[in-house]
Amino acid sequence: MDKSFLKYMAALLLFGSNGIVAGRISLSSHEIVLFRTMIGSALLIALYLIYNKRFTFYRYKKSAVYLWLSGFAMGVSWLFLYEAYKQVGVSVASLGYYCGPIIVMALSPFLFKEKLTKRKLLCFLVVFVGIVFVDGNAVYETHNLGGIAFALLSAVMYAVMLCFSKKVEGISGMENATVQLTAAFVAVFVFVAFKQGLSFDIQSNDIAPLLVLGLLNTGIGCFLYFSSIGGIKVQTVALIGYIEPLSAIFFSFIFLHEQLLVGQIIGAVLIISGALCAELRPKAHMTKQ
Repeated sequence: MDKSFLKYMAALLLFGSNGIVAGRISLSSHEIVLFRTMIGSALLIALYLIYNKRFTFYRYKKSAVYLWLSGFAMGVSWLFLYEAYKQVGVSVASLGYYCGPIIVMALSPFLFKEKLTKRKLLCFLVVFVGIVFVDGNAVYETHNLGGIAFALLSAVMYAVMLCFSKKVEGISGMENATVQLTAAFVAVFVFVAFKQGLSFDIQSNDIAPLLVLGLLNTGIGCFLYFSSIGGIKVQTVALIGYIEPLSAIFFSFIFLHEQLLVGQIIGAVLIISGALCAELRPKAHMTKQ
């Protein structure tokens, strides 16, 4: 596995623990997203200025626009997702959110000229069936159409974020992650300022999980994520991204002692099998290369 792939996997595992950390915070969904993006972007800005001294993204005008648009889309996606968490729970929200990769894979042949092979399509279907096994039952137990709509809107904005991010050229690594997360913070800040103003009731018990969510899960997580996806095919990014909700299920089982049902175990096997099938090339194909 190359460096980009390993960094991407590490980011997914960090993101998979977001629900557990956020569940310990008493603030509203949009307040959590605001502090998450603020703390994470502040960390990346500080680290970037310490090690790189100055930003250069503005030299690449077209890519800079794509980068900021991608960041805005990410912030809006998180607002929709965390509101969906609140209204319909993690399982249903995650299932809706991860319709995003379906949109990305469907658009990849047109936007990125990536051939959608029968093998990858089959692997993707196996992975999605696995997600339905993991989270699908919860959909039948909710009648909150508004919450489901928020989850699907988060999926649309996820696809927008990834499509814009893949068009960025010349801006990579920490600078890419820093600018993108800062743009997400700006988008969320404007929303919260108009919705409720800038008055917050932060309890002492909220401080530690907020710092973990902002510094580790968001700051470091976004650096690993955005510094890696530029070197990975968009179809692979979409497909392997399903490791995130799968890890969320296992983290809930390990740390929250939630019950792991037979259907979820079957779904986990399907997700891992489909993801590995998509990335492990046949020997004959590798020999030709």
